Amino acid sequence: MTVYENIKKFSKLRGYSLQTTAEKAGLSKNIIYGYKNGKSPSLKTLKTLADVLGVSTNELLGKEAQNDSSQPKQADLSDDSTLFTYEGKPIDDEDKEIIRRLLRGK
Repeated sequence: MTVYENIKKFSKLRGYSLQTTAEKAGLSKNIIYGYKNGKSPSLKTLKTLADVLGVSTNELLGKEAQNDSSQPKQADLSDDSTLFTYEGKPIDDEDKEIIRRLLRGK
């Protein structure tokens, strides 16, 4: 798959249009359509797009064997070595314990 096709695929999986993806990346709204004709994004742009879409740059380039990205990522809340975030902000240990208690029904 081309970079354009991969951006399109991952955007669709996230529920984004290509214009929305570009806007979330701080790019002009039609820039991704230029990649359809073989133009390649700069490394900085590629990294920004990968961050917005939650994938690696290698996945956008089609160089990495991909896990099924249509499946949501999974993490165990009891794993203290995992950094959990909400809206980009880390969830501290006290809040994680509150969430655990809520899930246990206590």
